[in-house]
Amino acid sequence: MTDLTITSPVKTKSRTVCLLDDDPSVVKATSRLLSSAGWKVESFTDPFEFLQHAETCQPRVVVLDILMPAMNGLEVQKRLRYISPSSRVVVLTSKDDASVRTEALNYGAAAFFIKPVDDDEFLAGIESAFSRNGISKS
Repeated sequence: MTDLTITSPVKTKSRTVCLLDDDPSVVKATSRLLSSAGWKVESFTDPFEFLQHAETCQPRVVVLDILMPAMNGLEVQKRLRYISPSSRVVVLTSKDDASVRTEALNYGAAAFFIKPVDDDEFLAGIESAFSRNGISKS
C-alpha cells in the first residue's frame, strides 16, 4: 500500500523526504512531523513499491524502518545504495540492536534513531542528511 502524500513539481523534489515503514500509524505520525517542519513527504508501507519509486525518482533522503515483514530495512538500504547511490538514509526503528546499528551505519546511513524518537533530534538528523547531499530545507 502506497500513501503518496505529495507528487510535487521538480523544483520541490530536492526538499522531499521518502518515508518507508510498514506501520501505517508510524507513517502518519512521522509524515505529520516532517510536514510540520516544512519537508515534503512521500510515504510508503511496501518496500518493493518504494524501491520501484526510488529507481526512477532517486530520492535525496529516505527515512527507513528496519523491522518490516516483506523485506527488512537493511536489505532495502543495500538495494537503495545500488539503485540510488546519492540517497541519504536515516534509520528510524524500534530495533535497538548494536549490530543492526553498526551495519546500517557501515552501509552509509546518515543517522540512526530508536522509536520513540525526540522530535528535535530526529529533525536535526533529517537536516543533516540533506546537508550531506548539498541541500537545505530553506
